[in-house]
Amino acid sequence: MEEMNVEKNQFTSPCNNANSNGSIVNKSKSTPAQFPLTFWEMAVASGVVLSFAVGLVGVYLTMPASDYSFLKLPRSLEDLQILRDHLENYTSDYTIQVLVGYCVVYIFMQTFMIPGTVFMSLLAGALFGVFKGVALVVFTATAGASSCYFLSKVIGRPLLSSLWPDKLVFFQAQVAKRRKGLLNYMLFLRVTPTLPNTFINVASPIVDVPYHIFFLATIIGIIPAAYVTVKAGIALGELRSVADLYDFHSIATLFLIGIVSVTPTLLTKNQT
Repeated sequence: MEEMNVEKNQFTSPCNNANSNGSIVNKSKSTPAQFPLTFWEMAVASGVVLSFAVGLVGVYLTMPASDYSFLKLPRSLEDLQILRDHLENYTSDYTIQVLVGYCVVYIFMQTFMIPGTVFMSLLAGALFGVFKGVALVVFTATAGASSCYFLSKVIGRPLLSSLWPDKLVFFQAQVAKRRKGLLNYMLFLRVTPTLPNTFINVASPIVDVPYHIFFLATIIGIIPAAYVTVKAGIALGELRSVADLYDFHSIATLFLIGIVSVTPTLLTKNQT
């Protein structure tokens, strides 16, 4: 059909394709690369950033006057230990402010796919213990993933098509093939490191994963990894590198849980 349309255009519009000498003029021009987001899409993303910034400023204004130069996103275990040592002094007296600040930073990082949430999970264990830390990480990770999901509905498609086109095609095909057992498949992806969680957050609305399935798979599926990371945060001084978090035993356990999560789907397929 495309070839037929080209031929039709050539014969029906000769004045557009030939000059006065009868020679064919090629009027096609190479289109310059365009920024993938429109003005309104950028406005929405900027509004989200501004709301997070307002939240952090509000937390800062309610804290006592002090030197907060230690407050920065940790990029190493050394940075994390320094942050832990300082925040321990504030957690008991300013628990609400520390909690709100922690939640705002974690959700912001999840929303905009900023690396380093593993350090935030370790920090939750170091400051709040295992049970409170796991609850905090599951809440903030789910909230951040949900924020990313809805923001991606607005700006996600052009970004994904530009950054990860092949991975998006693969994910879309897998989701379409597993519609009947989609919750189990999404649980498997959340529990195991098959696909990055950041990619799942952004791509899910683009490939038509319903939000209720996305939400349930997220809030349940991240519990095992959150437990491993938060528990390691209690003994933060014993960690030598982030790689120590996920040894062969931990990864094998996560894959075992993932296989269990997709077993009902496999059994149903065999029965049909």
